[in-house]
Parts: sequence; C-alpha cells; structure tokens
Amino acid sequence: MTRRKFLHTTLAGGATLIAGGSTIIFAANSPAVTEPGTSSVFRLGGDLPVNRLGFGAMRITGEGIWGWPADRGNTLKVLRRVVELGVNLIDTADAYGPETSELLIAEALHPYPKDLVIATKGGLTRPGPGQWVPNGRPEYLTQCVEKSLKRLRLERIDLYQLHRIDPKVPMEESLGALKKMQEAGKIRHIGLSEVSPAEIDRARKVLPIVSVQNQYNIDNRRWEKTLTYCEKERLGFMPWSPIGGNRGLKDNALAAAAKDYHASVVQLALAWLLHRSPVILPIPGTSSVAHLEENMAAAKLQLTAEEWKRVDTLAS
Repeated sequence: MTRRKFLHTTLAGGATLIAGGSTIIFAANSPAVTEPGTSSVFRLGGDLPVNRLGFGAMRITGEGIWGWPADRGNTLKVLRRVVELGVNLIDTADAYGPETSELLIAEALHPYPKDLVIATKGGLTRPGPGQWVPNGRPEYLTQCVEKSLKRLRLERIDLYQLHRIDPKVPMEESLGALKKMQEAGKIRHIGLSEVSPAEIDRARKVLPIVSVQNQYNIDNRRWEKTLTYCEKERLGFMPWSPIGGNRGLKDNALAAAAKDYHASVVQLALAWLLHRSPVILPIPGTSSVAHLEENMAAAKLQLTAEEWKRVDTLAS
C-alpha cells in the first residue's frame, strides 16, 4: 500500500483511532460510553468527553505566531476542515497572535457544534514577535479570562489553562483568580502547562486540575515523570510540539520504519503518542489542509506490539 493510498483509505473512513487498541478512555469514577466512528475518547474531569486526537491552533496565526495569517480564507478552511474530520478538541491561547487565534476560531466555527471543546490559555504576554513573558498576577488573569470569553463568543470556557507559572507570583495567587472565575461559572475545568509533578500537587491543593500541557514527543521525553503522574491520577496529558515544532523530528531512524508501515514519519510519531499512553491527547497544529488531513490519518495506523517495540528502540 502506498502512502497516498493509505491517506485516501484513512480519510475516506474518517479519523477512527485504532492505534492503542482502545475505543474509550475515561477518568476515574466516570462511566464508559462507546462512541463508534470517532477516535478514542478521554473524559476531562470525568464529565467532558473529547476525541483524543485534537488540534492545536497556534500555527493558524501569522509568521512567528504573530499577527494575522497571510491567507485568512485558507485559515478559515483549515479550521472548518478540523471539525469535518471529527476533531472536537481545539487548543488555543490568548498569546497566539496575540488574540488572533481565538478570533479566527470564532469567525470560522461560531456558532459552535455542541460537542466542540475549545481549550484556551492565559498567563503569557507577547511584548513583541518571538517574546513570551509570564504574567500570573491575579488581576491580569481575571482580565485574560474575560477577554478570551469575548473573543471566542463563549459564556463559559470548557478548559482554561494557566499558560505558565509566573516565578514572580505565588502559584496559589494565580490559581486563586482562576478559581474565582470558575466559581462564577465562566470556566468549567482548569489545567496547567509546563509543570512538574510537585507543581501539580501544589496546584491541586488550591483547586481541581484536570489536564497538563507539557512539551513531549517521540524525540523529547523530558517530562516523562509528569506523564507518569498524569497516568496515575487520570489527568489528561496534552503534549505540545507533538511532532517536533519548528525543528521537526529527527526522523532518520524512523523514516525506514514509517516506510515499512506505509505512513509518514509525522503519522508514525502521532500514532506513537496515542499508543504510548491512554491519557495522552495530542494536539498537532498546521495552517495547511493537506497537512491537517495527513495528521488526522495517523489515528488509523495500527501496529503490533513487536512493531511498536521496534519503533521505540529506533527512537531511543
């Protein structure tokens, strides 16, 4: 089977996950519900079902994650195609653009499908292109939530994540502001980003945490201990840069394996994440419809236990 035929077969059948061998994953004490025709499902917080292969909306902005995209019409097509392919978890942030990613999502998809979960983040400022500066002041985060609600045209944000812990502000103060917004009905669930197990434990003393978003991929497993923690505690783990980001993956070792399995290196890397742990929710991003379709086709890639062992050995 050629890669082109693999893609055609996969997309014709939808984005049904078979890598990992499970149809649904759920948090502790939540009922299992089989949902045919979708990728496997994880319940954030026990009550918010999302298909595990999601979409990251960082790269729909202008070059350098700054300003508007060069082809706004194409960006809107990408976002609409995301939903058509069965994705119901879109991850964004007020810092992407800044603001433009959230605005584009609303322009393309509002009124939203009833099962669409839009996760956004606050707590990183953008003084200029290439600059990312934490700001965890409570008054600032309160303002961030209000403005994201307005840009996204939402009354409540299903998953709001603290983009970074600000070393100048006690975590408890930052999260305290988000807790107040949650109590006011403006946030459903709260997550963290780029954190250690000890930091998650500390945060959970303030309020419930349902997800963690750390950099993680087949080449970069720096946050392995955090992933293990999330598995134990049944927290969603959303790996950002799941296919290597700007630098891509060191694909020399994986290229031969990908060819053997009639897939691209990117597809193999995404399928590996889905296989790696039932709590992993990959959020690959792109500004191309073709690349989007290729990414989503990864959910169809099925390997045996021995084949996955081979891939792990090559990657490590």
